[in-house]
Amino acid sequence: MKSHAEHLRVATYNVHKCRGMDRKTNPGRIARILQELDADVIGVQEILDVRDGPAELDQAQHLAAALPGYTWCIGENRTLHGGPYGNMTLSRLPIESFHNYDLTHLRREPRGCLHADLKLDASTTIHAFNLHLGTGFLERRHQGRALLDLLEKKVWTEPRIIFGDFNEWTRGLATRNMARAFNTFEPKIMLKRARTYPGFLPILHLDHLYYDPTLHLERIHLVSSGEARIASDHLPLVADFSLVSPSKES
Repeated sequence: MKSHAEHLRVATYNVHKCRGMDRKTNPGRIARILQELDADVIGVQEILDVRDGPAELDQAQHLAAALPGYTWCIGENRTLHGGPYGNMTLSRLPIESFHNYDLTHLRREPRGCLHADLKLDASTTIHAFNLHLGTGFLERRHQGRALLDLLEKKVWTEPRIIFGDFNEWTRGLATRNMARAFNTFEPKIMLKRARTYPGFLPILHLDHLYYDPTLHLERIHLVSSGEARIASDHLPLVADFSLVSPSKES
C-alpha cells in the first residue's frame, strides 16, 4: 500500500453581475479571467442566468461556453431580470449532485449556499459549498449559525471546502465560528495583499475559504491583473490544495 497526492485548485469570485468598475456589463471579460485562473473548481457569486433577454444578461451560459472542459450548476436565490440569479459552480470534476440551501433571514435579500458533490477520483468525493452571505450584521449572525447547522447536520466522511463572499471584513460571528470548525488561512501571512474588495482599490477582505484538515493548503493568491481590477467589484481568490489518499501498488 502506498499513498499518492491529488491536487486541486479552487477559486472563488464575486462577479457583480458581470458589471465592472467602469459600469460596463461584460460577461466576456469575466470569462477571460476565469480561463486564466486555470482552476479545477470555480465558485461564482452574483451571476445571472437570463436566457430570454439581452445577451449581456445571459451570463451563466456565456461563462459555461467559454469554459468547455467544465460542467456547472447554479443555485437560484431569487429571480432578477426575468431569470435565475445567485451562485454558480463550475467544475472540471464530474458533478455527481447539487442542492441549493436557503440562508435568507427574515425579509432581507434572498441568500443561499450551493452544495455540489464533485468526483475527484474513483474513491473520493469533494463537497464544495459556494455561498454569499448578507450585508447586515444580525443577518450574518443568523446565516452563520444556519451554515454551521448545515455543515454539521450529518457525519461527513469526505473533504469539505466552503468558499464565497462572506461579507465580513472583521472577525464576525460567522467567520469566527467557521474558523473554529475548519481550517482556513491567515490573510496577512499568506497573501501579500489580503483585501479583495473593491477590485480597483481593495480595502476590505470579504472573500473567505474554509476546508477540512484532510486537505493541505499549499498556496493561496489573489488575481489582481489590470483586467481583474476593472471586471468586477471583487478580485478572484485562488487556492491550491493537495489531498493525500491511499492507493494500492499495481
